[in-house]
Amino acid sequence: MEKVQVIDAVMGAGKTTWALNKIENTPLDEKFIYIAPFLSEVERVIKTVKSRKFVQPTKAAEGGRKLTSLKKQIENGENIAATHALFEMADDELIELLESSNYTLILDEVMDVIEKASVSPSDMRLLLEKGYIKIRDNRVEWIAPAVEYEYGRFDDIKLLAKAGNLFYHRDRFLIWAFPPRIFRTFDNVYVMTYLFDAQIQRYYFDLYNIEYQLNSIKDGELVEYDRFGDNRKELFALIDLYEGDHNRHGEGRTAFSTRWLDRKEAEELQEIQKSITSYVRRVANAKTKDVLWTTLQSVKPFLQGKGYTKGFIPMNMRATNDYADRSVLIYAYNRFMNPAFEKPFFQDNGVTVNEDLLAVSELLQWIWRSRIRNGEPIKLYLPSSRMRSLLKAWANYEI
Repeated sequence: MEKVQVIDAVMGAGKTTWALNKIENTPLDEKFIYIAPFLSEVERVIKTVKSRKFVQPTKAAEGGRKLTSLKKQIENGENIAATHALFEMADDELIELLESSNYTLILDEVMDVIEKASVSPSDMRLLLEKGYIKIRDNRVEWIAPAVEYEYGRFDDIKLLAKAGNLFYHRDRFLIWAFPPRIFRTFDNVYVMTYLFDAQIQRYYFDLYNIEYQLNSIKDGELVEYDRFGDNRKELFALIDLYEGDHNRHGEGRTAFSTRWLDRKEAEELQEIQKSITSYVRRVANAKTKDVLWTTLQSVKPFLQGKGYTKGFIPMNMRATNDYADRSVLIYAYNRFMNPAFEKPFFQDNGVTVNEDLLAVSELLQWIWRSRIRNGEPIKLYLPSSRMRSLLKAWANYEI
């Protein structure tokens, strides 16, 4: 594989359009796997590309698993479009198929390459006691003979461990990592995102010594990356950032962080909810159809209110145009890397992380689900003082 080609350009710059044009204009003997975060974007690829047919993996294959369907499609040499979740259970057989199949991978937006795996400490102890797993260099290895364990309640753990994707970190946390071997099986890899230096996938590439080259998009063409080429001041001028009394809840560096929100009493959350409601109704004078908002899922029931509840989308929403008519935004969160596994996982492996850049990157991705992606102005309520400072620092190229 050549270096991974990272196409780093602001949202709405035409990255997806460039990718679809590339597919259209490439000789038919080059095969593609196109990975997007959402099914709607997968369907867009299938409908838009006319030069070749794209297929989706389905559960209709033998065994009722999309992974089985994917393997058959690769064996048949088909062009494939699917969501990010497709490779979570990648096994040795899939990797071997890809190594001999000469595909180009286009990754629309970075992937969640590091996650906390859903396994309890008691399950871990049981698996260790039974001798089904062992831990070597923090990696979980599945060693149970088939005669002792064929299938059952630990199937997901078995698949991930056999693919080499599970880590037991700091004696407490089991970590899933997207298998780095996958990236090396493709002839060419393109990753399309914005502020790649901030992304967890960049840290992941550094950790596994996956080489990459930064590019950008200008007038529909691939060009050399220029950090100052994204017109930040002009983009920031489209944001009417609220600077009033309703920001009083967000003073302090950790205000609106996960831990801060989870520790708030119901009465305190109710005061924040009143401020959000007042902002929507009195400051922004918004209608329900105008609003997008987000916060931590655990406190969403306490912060939702009449006139904006239906406009909730997750804070990690990316790569969708479904909300490109929304003009009033509330981002009631303060993003830090998870101190339990994200940050220490990389730091313990010698990779330096920049939490501030990651925070503003994810904020911008969320903001750009709105009509600002079409060059139209928006109103933004961002009560966290840290997040407001980071947004301004981004606009001034200070971060």
